[in-house]
Amino acid sequence: MNELPGDLRFTAEHEWLRQEEDGSVTIGITDHAQAALGDLVYVELPEVDQELESGNEMAVVESVKAASDVYAPMSGVVLAVNEVLADDPEKINADPYGDGWIVRIQPGDESVDTMSPDEYQEFLDTLDD
Repeated sequence: MNELPGDLRFTAEHEWLRQEEDGSVTIGITDHAQAALGDLVYVELPEVDQELESGNEMAVVESVKAASDVYAPMSGVVLAVNEVLADDPEKINADPYGDGWIVRIQPGDESVDTMSPDEYQEFLDTLDD
């Protein structure tokens, strides 16, 4: 069982979102996602000030197993990217909910369908069946 931080929201695409005090949202991939991908070897990040559209590709993570798109869970403008990942992509493997964050955005006005940690855990449990 994964430990899911209580201050995060989760998507069915295995991304996590953390609402920051300044209204921005930090996004990463979940522990479940990084474990399924295996050892990450490359991360392609968006550009700062890039506009993201909900559901479109936001980043690419490449592991020893496969490359996988990371989709923007919401529309918004990229405020910051985790540049450390360019040289150290395995930070996502080591600390997916901390140092392994991928992007911080200023979200648009749309509502986003996310799950609480308990709901996400229940979702994960259905995948194990």
